[in-house]
Order: sequence, then C-alpha cells, then structure tokens
Amino acid sequence: MLMHIAFPKRIVLSMAVLTMLFLPSLRAQTTPDPKSVPVIDGGIGPCTADFIITDAAGAPVYAATIRVHIAYGFLSAHKLDLEVGTNAAGKARFTGLPEKTKQGLFFRASEGAREGSAFDDPAKTCQANFTIALQKQSQ
Repeated sequence: MLMHIAFPKRIVLSMAVLTMLFLPSLRAQTTPDPKSVPVIDGGIGPCTADFIITDAAGAPVYAATIRVHIAYGFLSAHKLDLEVGTNAAGKARFTGLPEKTKQGLFFRASEGAREGSAFDDPAKTCQANFTIALQKQSQ
C-alpha cells in the first residue's frame, strides 16, 4: 500500500532555499587544507607512523598515496587496509596501529609512475618516522 504525503509548498520552498544557502559552505568544508597533515586512524592500537614523501631530488611530493595492509589479532584473522594521501609538504600520518603484528607493517607509497616503500615492526618501533624517496618503476 502506497502512501502519499503532501507537504505544503512553503516547506518544499524552504528546503530548497536552505539547500542553496548551505550547499556552498558544505563544499568549502570538504576541500582539504594542503598545509594540514592528513591523518588516518586504524583504531586498533597505540602506535603511529609519520611519513615524509619526496622525489629523487628530495623535494616533497603532494598527493602521493601511502597504503598499508594490516593482519592482526589471533591467527592474524582480522584484516585492515588503510590509505592516506600526502599534503603539500609531502607529509602524512597513520595512527591507531597495532603494537604487535606477526609480519610487521609494509607501507607502499606511490604517485603516478613513482613508487617507494618502508617496513616497520611496531613491537620495536611503535612511534615510527619514515622518509620515502619515490623512484620511477623500471619496466
């Protein structure tokens, strides 16, 4: 059984006006600040990993992507994939990483055809800092 609900015209008009008034401000809030350090929280532990991504000449790389696959828990039964992009200074941060993993954490950074990687054993270095220089992949 279908029900038809009739709204008065002024309510529909008011919703349209509100949408037009607040939509630009919502778009402004979703634009990332290129200076703030992007942070992704895994929520599974106290460890962190801070990154600076550079090119071969040592200049920071904007909008590079850093990925990590985390297998954790009893028999590594739980899996989590995290990804974060870098800011204008080439910086990004992972928080909430587990302090114990069976195989450690392997971070992969990429931007276009350039790639780089870093490894961390959170049991040894719970507050890790990495600088990864991206290199062109050989064909």
